[in-house]
Amino acid sequence: MTLSSPDFWIALLQIIGVNIVLSGDNAVVIALAARSLPREQQTKAVAWGSGAAVVMRIALTIVAVELLRLPYLKLIGAALLLWIALQLLLPEGEGGGHAEASGNLASAIKTILLADLVMSLDNVIAVAAAAKGSTTLLVIGLAISIPLVVFASTLLLNLMGRFPIIITLGAALLGWVAGEMAISDPAVKAWVDSAAAYLHIAAPALGAIGVVLAGTLLAKRTEARQAEAMHVGAPEHVAKGIKRVLLAVDGSDSAARAVQLLMTIRDALRDPAGVDLHLVNVERPLTGDVSAFIATKTREEYHKERGDAALASARATLDRAGYRYQTHQHVGDPGTTIAALADTLDADLIVMGTRGLATHTGALLGSVAQRTVEHAKVPVLLAK
Repeated sequence: MTLSSPDFWIALLQIIGVNIVLSGDNAVVIALAARSLPREQQTKAVAWGSGAAVVMRIALTIVAVELLRLPYLKLIGAALLLWIALQLLLPEGEGGGHAEASGNLASAIKTILLADLVMSLDNVIAVAAAAKGSTTLLVIGLAISIPLVVFASTLLLNLMGRFPIIITLGAALLGWVAGEMAISDPAVKAWVDSAAAYLHIAAPALGAIGVVLAGTLLAKRTEARQAEAMHVGAPEHVAKGIKRVLLAVDGSDSAARAVQLLMTIRDALRDPAGVDLHLVNVERPLTGDVSAFIATKTREEYHKERGDAALASARATLDRAGYRYQTHQHVGDPGTTIAALADTLDADLIVMGTRGLATHTGALLGSVAQRTVEHAKVPVLLAK
């Protein structure tokens, strides 16, 4: 492929897209590793750490490109890519590392480099497949996309949280690359070229469509179970006998509607001032990969800032209305944590939104409301 070839630019965009979607955790590590440094050293840590990561990632990907020239390895790699694509659409696991704080520039750079080495298997395989054997293409693609992810990490993570379609499209892209990768394996390429040329389009398309359909089916199944489990009456009926309410928010539009629904319920009571209101935000833990490289104190500060931001809108609305409430912030699986807190507080009702600000690994499922309903011992009222 040459610079004037459309295939070159399509593959370059694929490499950049794959890195943006798959490098979210890497970007978090880079940001948090530099967080504990003096402000004047933070930029240096990010620049040197990410620069070293670019060089290392290029070297690893070149090795992967050469290995993928061997028969059957591309077929294995394609299957692995499909698995990675599906993981993007599943809820994330909980992490629990105990790394020490990075107190100096050298330590922060080492943390960034080591973390990128450990966490980049999916990136390396996907980029090697998208590069289609072109070393020039993968070097240019990585040199563009990794700094983009690093320096725009906060913006990218927020966009992926607020617009889950980005992750869905990213998963589809990985499915497309997996399809292309499978039919270019030396073991089947000659047969595809001579007897099944239609697979050059059909295989990538099937890979992309298959990944999205699998995620959609999972989402529909989850939502069906959620709808079956929820038989909540109208607000005026739910309001009877309520003394203590737990309002769960995450800063999303759906959470804002939950606040308004709560106010409707409270106003319907004979003694609104007698309702004991508790406001909670539960942040998902960072993945195990991230936690393994970031000190506990730094992670706690990170979650505290995100929790404060998620609570800000609901607190402002309740304050303007003159409501009194207690605030709770936790880190864990949101659904089970909300249900457990309601049990601890002896709440009579949980109010929350159906759709929150999903993380990049749980963009399609909307599992928080479902898990809350499954584990709560009291009614759960959802604002759509």
